[in-house]
Amino acid sequence: MSLREKVVLVTGAKGGLGNFVTKAFLEAGAQVIGVSPTIRASDFPSEGFTAIAGEIKNRENAGALVDAVLTKFSRLDGLVHLVGGFAGGQSVAETDDATFDKMIDMNLRTAFLMMRAVLPHMRAQGSGRILAIGSKAAVEPAPMAGVYGATKAALVSLVRTVARENVDKKIAANILLPGTMDTPANRAWDASTDFSKWVQPSQVAQLLVHLMSDASSQISGAVIPVLGGEA
Repeated sequence: MSLREKVVLVTGAKGGLGNFVTKAFLEAGAQVIGVSPTIRASDFPSEGFTAIAGEIKNRENAGALVDAVLTKFSRLDGLVHLVGGFAGGQSVAETDDATFDKMIDMNLRTAFLMMRAVLPHMRAQGSGRILAIGSKAAVEPAPMAGVYGATKAALVSLVRTVARENVDKKIAANILLPGTMDTPANRAWDASTDFSKWVQPSQVAQLLVHLMSDASSQISGAVIPVLGGEA
């Protein structure tokens, strides 16, 4: 699953899942451009790593990130979109506007902005891979997480649409739907759970590497559950 000479943009590259994904792609030989609000080059000491500190807020911001990659490498082979989060704990009837807006921004808007920014360049070069992280909640709604689940379901639809719209240019788009991942933040949120049943971020990272590799060239539009011991 070598990614040598591939240029991959990873959004949300620093964090519970991002650390594992960034390291896995670097170990596979990719040139990784990692985006996160506080990321630094020293976070991943490798000749193959480039850090861009920033957030994805609007069309201009997303376009600037992609332009920076193209200026340095002249191509972009893959986008791995890891940005997302959870807010909720209320029924749909009790959910306020701020929570709704936050979930739309984190789980859908950032993905849309980045996909729209990378697709013209991938179409021009006639190749590309787009990978996103959704959630089991996209297909198995849970009480008190209605907006979260809805935004993740919308992300699934967006990814599958991108796959169908760009098959003519050999651009693949796939999404993973993990259950609860074993990250420090999740452990702090629910310290009483059997962590051995949670999804290991390292396995999610390796699956993303595989989907970015030439070995997965015909896999597109896939919605892949990763449930760990919760299956």
